[in-house]
Amino acid sequence: MTVTEIAGAEAGQRRGGRPTRAEAVRREAHLIAVATTLFLERGFDATSIDAVAEAAGMSKPTVYARYRDKRALFEAVLRERIAAWLAPLSAAAEAQAAQGGSDDVETALQDLSRTLLAHGQSPGAAMLKRNLVAQALQFPELARLAHEEGWLRGVRAVAQLLDAFAQRGRIAVADPEIAADLFLSLVLGRSSQAALYGIATDPETQERRRQAAVRLFLDGVRPR
Repeated sequence: MTVTEIAGAEAGQRRGGRPTRAEAVRREAHLIAVATTLFLERGFDATSIDAVAEAAGMSKPTVYARYRDKRALFEAVLRERIAAWLAPLSAAAEAQAAQGGSDDVETALQDLSRTLLAHGQSPGAAMLKRNLVAQALQFPELARLAHEEGWLRGVRAVAQLLDAFAQRGRIAVADPEIAADLFLSLVLGRSSQAALYGIATDPETQERRRQAAVRLFLDGVRPR
Protein backbone atom coordinates (compact mmCIF):
# COMPACT_ATOMS: atom_id res chain seq x y z
CA MET A 1 0.00 0.00 0.00
CA THR A 2 1.37 3.44 -0.94
CA VAL A 3 1.73 6.38 1.45
CA THR A 4 -1.18 8.09 -0.32
CA GLU A 5 -3.39 5.03 0.14
CA ILE A 6 -2.46 4.76 3.83
CA ALA A 7 -3.24 8.44 4.37
CA GLY A 8 -6.56 8.00 2.60
CA ALA A 9 -7.43 4.96 4.71
CA GLU A 10 -6.52 6.78 7.92
CA ALA A 11 -8.60 9.77 6.90
CA GLY A 12 -11.55 7.52 6.17
CA GLN A 13 -11.16 5.81 9.54
CA ARG A 14 -11.13 9.18 11.31
CA ARG A 15 -14.24 10.29 9.48
CA GLY A 16 -15.98 7.14 10.55
CA GLY A 17 -14.81 7.03 14.14
CA ARG A 18 -12.90 8.75 16.90
CA PRO A 19 -10.00 11.04 15.97
CA THR A 20 -6.50 9.80 16.56
CA ARG A 21 -4.68 11.05 19.65
CA ALA A 22 -2.39 13.25 17.55
CA GLU A 23 -5.36 14.71 15.72
CA ALA A 24 -7.19 15.37 19.00
CA VAL A 25 -4.12 17.20 20.36
CA ARG A 26 -3.90 19.34 17.22
CA ARG A 27 -7.59 20.18 17.36
CA GLU A 28 -7.34 21.11 21.03
CA ALA A 29 -4.32 23.34 20.38
CA HIS A 30 -6.18 24.99 17.50
CA LEU A 31 -9.23 25.63 19.67
CA ILE A 32 -7.13 27.21 22.43
CA ALA A 33 -5.24 29.35 19.91
CA VAL A 34 -8.49 30.63 18.40
CA ALA A 35 -10.02 31.27 21.82
CA THR A 36 -6.89 33.13 22.90
CA THR A 37 -7.05 35.38 19.86
CA LEU A 38 -10.72 36.23 20.41
CA PHE A 39 -10.36 36.85 24.15
CA LEU A 40 -7.41 39.15 23.51
CA GLU A 41 -9.06 40.99 20.63
CA ARG A 42 -12.57 41.34 22.07
CA GLY A 43 -12.22 40.81 25.79
CA PHE A 44 -13.95 38.22 27.95
CA ASP A 45 -17.45 39.71 27.94
CA ALA A 46 -17.61 40.25 24.18
CA THR A 47 -16.38 36.74 23.33
CA SER A 48 -18.93 33.94 23.08
CA ILE A 49 -18.65 30.19 22.74
CA ASP A 50 -20.57 30.56 19.46
CA ALA A 51 -17.90 32.92 18.11
CA VAL A 52 -15.06 30.65 19.22
CA ALA A 53 -16.70 27.58 17.68
CA GLU A 54 -17.31 29.38 14.38
CA ALA A 55 -13.79 30.80 14.19
CA ALA A 56 -12.29 27.39 15.05
CA GLY A 57 -14.42 25.61 12.46
CA MET A 58 -16.04 23.43 15.12
CA SER A 59 -19.59 22.83 16.22
CA LYS A 60 -20.83 24.25 19.51
CA PRO A 61 -21.44 20.74 20.94
CA THR A 62 -17.81 19.88 20.18
CA VAL A 63 -16.57 22.92 22.12
CA TYR A 64 -19.01 22.31 25.00
CA ALA A 65 -17.87 18.69 25.18
CA ARG A 66 -14.45 20.02 26.13
CA TYR A 67 -15.41 23.08 28.16
CA ARG A 68 -18.64 23.42 30.07
CA ASP A 69 -18.78 27.21 29.73
CA LYS A 70 -16.82 30.31 28.69
CA ARG A 71 -15.14 30.60 32.08
CA ALA A 72 -13.70 27.09 31.70
CA LEU A 73 -12.43 27.96 28.21
CA PHE A 74 -10.82 31.15 29.49
CA GLU A 75 -9.18 29.12 32.26
CA ALA A 76 -7.66 26.83 29.63
CA VAL A 77 -6.31 29.87 27.78
CA LEU A 78 -4.90 31.22 31.03
CA ARG A 79 -3.21 27.90 31.85
CA GLU A 80 -1.61 27.80 28.40
CA ARG A 81 -0.22 31.32 28.84
CA ILE A 82 1.03 30.46 32.33
CA ALA A 83 2.86 27.44 30.92
CA ALA A 84 4.56 29.69 28.35
CA TRP A 85 5.60 32.13 31.11
CA LEU A 86 6.98 29.33 33.30
CA ALA A 87 8.92 27.52 30.57
CA PRO A 88 12.09 29.69 30.53
CA LEU A 89 12.10 29.94 34.33
CA SER A 90 11.91 26.18 34.75
CA ALA A 91 14.52 25.55 32.07
CA ALA A 92 17.01 27.94 33.68
CA ALA A 93 16.38 26.52 37.15
CA GLU A 94 16.77 22.91 36.01
CA ALA A 95 20.01 23.67 34.16
CA GLN A 96 21.56 25.27 37.21
CA ALA A 97 20.24 22.63 39.62
CA ALA A 98 21.92 19.99 37.48
CA GLN A 99 25.07 22.16 37.49
CA GLY A 100 24.93 22.11 33.73
CA GLY A 101 24.70 25.87 33.45
CA SER A 102 27.28 28.60 33.64
CA ASP A 103 28.74 29.80 36.94
CA ASP A 104 28.31 33.35 35.63
CA VAL A 105 25.30 34.41 37.70
CA GLU A 106 25.11 37.87 36.12
CA THR A 107 24.90 36.46 32.59
CA ALA A 108 22.27 33.95 33.68
CA LEU A 109 20.10 36.64 35.29
CA GLN A 110 20.58 39.08 32.43
CA ASP A 111 19.49 36.42 29.93
CA LEU A 112 16.54 35.35 32.06
CA SER A 113 15.35 38.90 32.67
CA ARG A 114 15.58 39.66 28.95
CA THR A 115 13.43 36.63 28.14
CA LEU A 116 10.87 37.46 30.82
CA LEU A 117 10.57 41.07 29.74
CA ALA A 118 10.11 40.06 26.11
CA HIS A 119 7.37 37.65 27.14
CA GLY A 120 5.69 40.31 29.24
CA GLN A 121 5.75 42.71 26.29
CA SER A 122 4.48 40.16 23.79
CA PRO A 123 1.23 40.96 21.95
CA GLY A 124 -1.76 40.15 24.11
CA ALA A 125 0.06 39.80 27.43
CA ALA A 126 -1.35 43.06 28.80
CA MET A 127 -4.79 42.39 27.33
CA LEU A 128 -4.92 39.01 29.01
CA LYS A 129 -4.09 40.64 32.34
CA ARG A 130 -6.81 43.25 31.78
CA ASN A 131 -9.30 40.45 31.12
CA LEU A 132 -8.19 38.73 34.29
CA VAL A 133 -8.48 41.88 36.41
CA ALA A 134 -11.92 42.64 34.97
CA GLN A 135 -13.20 39.16 35.86
CA ALA A 136 -11.47 38.85 39.24
CA LEU A 137 -14.55 39.75 41.29
CA GLN A 138 -16.90 37.49 39.33
CA PHE A 139 -14.42 34.62 39.02
CA PRO A 140 -11.94 34.93 41.92
CA GLU A 141 -10.69 31.41 41.26
CA LEU A 142 -9.12 32.65 38.02
CA ALA A 143 -7.20 35.32 39.92
CA ARG A 144 -6.02 32.66 42.39
CA LEU A 145 -4.97 30.46 39.49
CA ALA A 146 -2.88 33.24 37.96
CA HIS A 147 -1.29 34.04 41.31
CA GLU A 148 -0.70 30.53 42.62
CA GLU A 149 0.06 28.64 39.40
CA GLY A 150 1.64 31.58 37.63
CA TRP A 151 3.45 34.04 39.86
CA LEU A 152 4.16 31.78 42.84
CA ARG A 153 5.39 28.89 40.69
CA GLY A 154 7.56 31.39 38.83
CA VAL A 155 8.95 32.59 42.16
CA ARG A 156 9.74 29.00 43.18
CA ALA A 157 11.51 28.34 39.87
CA VAL A 158 13.67 31.44 40.23
CA ALA A 159 14.28 30.54 43.89
CA GLN A 160 15.58 27.16 42.73
CA LEU A 161 17.90 28.94 40.30
CA LEU A 162 19.16 31.32 42.98
CA ASP A 163 19.63 28.49 45.47
CA ALA A 164 21.77 26.60 42.95
CA PHE A 165 24.04 29.64 42.60
CA ALA A 166 24.08 30.09 46.37
CA GLN A 167 25.11 26.45 46.89
CA ARG A 168 28.12 27.12 44.67
CA GLY A 169 29.00 30.30 46.57
CA ARG A 170 28.20 32.65 43.72
CA ILE A 171 25.58 34.59 45.72
CA ALA A 172 24.39 34.72 49.33
CA VAL A 173 20.64 34.69 50.01
CA ALA A 174 18.99 33.95 53.34
CA ASP A 175 15.60 33.18 51.79
CA PRO A 176 15.70 32.22 48.08
CA GLU A 177 11.93 32.61 47.61
CA ILE A 178 11.87 36.16 48.96
CA ALA A 179 14.91 36.99 46.84
CA ALA A 180 13.23 35.49 43.78
CA ASP A 181 10.05 37.48 44.38
CA LEU A 182 12.09 40.67 44.66
CA PHE A 183 14.04 39.84 41.48
CA LEU A 184 10.87 39.31 39.44
CA SER A 185 9.30 42.46 40.85
CA LEU A 186 12.37 44.53 40.01
CA VAL A 187 12.52 43.26 36.46
CA LEU A 188 8.82 43.16 35.60
CA GLY A 189 7.04 45.54 37.95
CA ARG A 190 7.13 48.87 36.14
CA SER A 191 6.83 47.56 32.58
CA SER A 192 3.96 45.26 33.55
CA GLN A 193 2.06 48.10 35.18
CA ALA A 194 2.64 50.44 32.24
CA ALA A 195 1.46 47.77 29.78
CA LEU A 196 -1.65 47.14 31.89
CA TYR A 197 -2.55 50.83 31.56
CA GLY A 198 -1.75 50.89 27.86
CA ILE A 199 1.26 53.17 28.34
CA ALA A 200 3.97 52.69 25.72
CA THR A 201 7.50 52.27 27.05
CA ASP A 202 10.53 53.42 25.12
CA PRO A 203 12.56 50.25 24.30
CA GLU A 204 15.90 51.92 25.03
CA THR A 205 14.72 53.18 28.41
CA GLN A 206 13.23 49.77 29.19
CA GLU A 207 16.49 48.02 28.36
CA ARG A 208 18.50 50.38 30.58
CA ARG A 209 16.06 49.77 33.41
CA ARG A 210 16.27 45.99 32.95
CA GLN A 211 20.04 46.01 33.14
CA ALA A 212 19.96 48.32 36.16
CA ALA A 213 17.43 46.05 37.91
CA VAL A 214 19.69 43.02 37.51
CA ARG A 215 22.75 44.93 38.73
CA LEU A 216 20.85 46.32 41.71
CA PHE A 217 19.67 42.85 42.64
CA LEU A 218 23.15 41.38 42.33
CA ASP A 219 24.62 44.16 44.46
CA GLY A 220 22.34 42.97 47.25
CA VAL A 221 23.14 39.25 47.02
CA ARG A 222 26.85 39.10 46.25
CA PRO A 223 28.85 37.38 49.02
CA ARG A 224 30.44 39.89 51.40
